[in-house]
Amino acid sequence: MESPLAIFSSNSSDPTRRRVVAGGVALIGSAALPRAAIGASAAGLASAEPFTARVRAFLATLEPDKRKAASFPWNGEAWRGWNYFGFTGYVKPGLRLEQMSGVQKEAAWAVMAELWSPAGIAKAKNVMLLQDILSDMGNATGKRSSERFSLSVFGTPSDKGAWGFRFEGHHLTQSVAVNGGRIVSVTPSSFSSNPNRVPSGKHAGLNTLKGEEALARRLFADLAPPLQKRARVSDSALRNIISYAGAERANAKKVGVPVAQMTSAQRDLLWQLVETYSVEHVHPALGDAQRGRVRTGDREAVHFAWHGPNVPEREFAYRVIGDNFVIEMASVDSEAQHLHTIYNDLGNVLGRAG
Repeated sequence: MESPLAIFSSNSSDPTRRRVVAGGVALIGSAALPRAAIGASAAGLASAEPFTARVRAFLATLEPDKRKAASFPWNGEAWRGWNYFGFTGYVKPGLRLEQMSGVQKEAAWAVMAELWSPAGIAKAKNVMLLQDILSDMGNATGKRSSERFSLSVFGTPSDKGAWGFRFEGHHLTQSVAVNGGRIVSVTPSSFSSNPNRVPSGKHAGLNTLKGEEALARRLFADLAPPLQKRARVSDSALRNIISYAGAERANAKKVGVPVAQMTSAQRDLLWQLVETYSVEHVHPALGDAQRGRVRTGDREAVHFAWHGPNVPEREFAYRVIGDNFVIEMASVDSEAQHLHTIYNDLGNVLGRAG
């Protein structure tokens, strides 16, 4: 079986073919989301039958204490409290890979194979690998690990009723909501990285979020000067994304340049960027539904906003805001090595409509 740390090389020369606030975690449980209506539509995104079967099979491998660690109530504080960053530490709720036996790890990755595409699994493994690379560099050694990532199940996996699943660790979070045998939501979703460009060692050259950065930089550079001026909503970078648990819609105001003012080539770049976040990483069974989902609403009114300079290896941030989604990327450092991202389906946050 392939190692969970197998590397996906994204080093081709052309990939185009808020700050973390101290109160963010405190909002978990105190900033309740809208009513628990489930799903963006009755049909959902795809059948959950294979995914549900894999989650059940994973749970069946667990001893009682491990199953307890992996299990949470549906629609409670734990479900609302997703967290991609390390403000509260590197150990996330749930059962960690480092606590599992070999058989249990295989079952865990089988779950992810029903959710993510091969490219999505590879990207997740690279995000995880970066924790080992940082540890080897002396950054939080002993606290970071490529296996310090947790699986959590919320409620009871079944083909009736609602339940959820999450895979989460430092710089990675993926939530899945299921209702009535259908996958109805695959956000919040964050693949973040540090260092985004590995400078040395056996993994030198690994660039985990190359496409997410390069496509946006290329799009901004391609805009005519008047549109660049409109797109740049601030001269300084944000130094973090704005969305966090309890504030998934905090950055939904449309600012920047609308698609309606872009050329055909620029529109193509923008939709490539959107699909990098919303389609590329998901299982093929979810791909078409996700592609249609981000295109609902007024496509001409999708906006692209930029913060800071557009200089390679310099701090920056951007947003893509549609009627029902927000995508964010921001560099936490001045060299654009520490990147945070988020993709949220605004009409279906954590499986909640509205």
